[in-house]
Amino acid sequence: MIIDIHGHYTTAPPQLQAFRDAQLAALADDRLPVPTPAAISDDAIRESVSENQLKVLRERDGDLMLFSPKASGMEHHVPDAGTARAWAAASNDLVHRVTELLPRHFAGVCQLPQTPGSPLDDAAAELRRCVDELGFVGCNLNPDPSGGHWTSPPLTDPYWFPLYETMTELDVPAMIHVSTSCNPSFHTLGAHYLNADTSVFMQLLQGDLFARFPALRFVIPHGGGAVPYHWGRYRGLAMRMGRPDPAELLLRNVYFDTCVYHQPGIDLLHRVVGADNVLFASEMLGAVRGADPDTGVAWDDTKHYVDRAGLNPEQRRQVFEGNARRVYPLLDARLIAQGPASAPASTSASASASASASASASASASASEGR
Repeated sequence: MIIDIHGHYTTAPPQLQAFRDAQLAALADDRLPVPTPAAISDDAIRESVSENQLKVLRERDGDLMLFSPKASGMEHHVPDAGTARAWAAASNDLVHRVTELLPRHFAGVCQLPQTPGSPLDDAAAELRRCVDELGFVGCNLNPDPSGGHWTSPPLTDPYWFPLYETMTELDVPAMIHVSTSCNPSFHTLGAHYLNADTSVFMQLLQGDLFARFPALRFVIPHGGGAVPYHWGRYRGLAMRMGRPDPAELLLRNVYFDTCVYHQPGIDLLHRVVGADNVLFASEMLGAVRGADPDTGVAWDDTKHYVDRAGLNPEQRRQVFEGNARRVYPLLDARLIAQGPASAPASTSASASASASASASASASASASEGR
């Protein structure tokens, strides 16, 4: 089967954003009542994904997507902890409803209620709720809740350890994913996201986090930011600092997704990192919409590029399915419990990418902007 590990609910019904707007208004004016999420029908939820993510997933021969709230909408820079708790819960509850309505096509990954400088007790509690009560299989972790000002300590700092303890107890990985940038020097989608991916890899290279948490697992999205392109720099820096080679130090715990939107980038990712540490993903209907005018292929049709990366059948199986089931063991258990339709299946080497550029463009027209 083909598992896309990086999907966001960028097409959520408008009631969700209305709730967020009411939250922010109440923070600005304490005379306003504390808002509550409006009711959203099952039909509205089905429609929001069936004509968007689900439609495109099927057109590209995909089977299942790991689904989380809109990344830029997490807005962890808003400093009120109570607001963050309510916003994360509302966003995660809506994702849960998608996974309940379409359980063979979506599995939940949760937003954490982070705020700059706050303890991580709320984040750990929401993660536990989402895993134990909602059946989620992972979380998104923001290494910079300040939104581009980087006021938090590196991910190797003990500040983060209470969350890591919960992650390892529940056996769930975290995708490293910042939210919107509040710093005008860093464009949210073109700079801040990739800065975070790259910066976190360097933080991990400088520390010994996985000696303390050997079962902790991170997925660095967007192909690892600049990491594969500068792998020699990181090896050289490690030697200069007297640190182990990054492949030895990190690749038992750190993985990369395929949200890279051109063939040379995908090819480089696989050559440098290797198929054992790459998980298929598209982040469809996210940052980049439409098709490459030079090729006619949708930017986020990453299966098109993976299909042409020269992988052998076993490498394809690992990238499209096996690595996801290994890195997200609760996903594997969920698929086994669902029965034969979701049982492990070797991805055929002859499976071709569908011509989905026009479908992606039409679907993205109804998707909300940003991620």
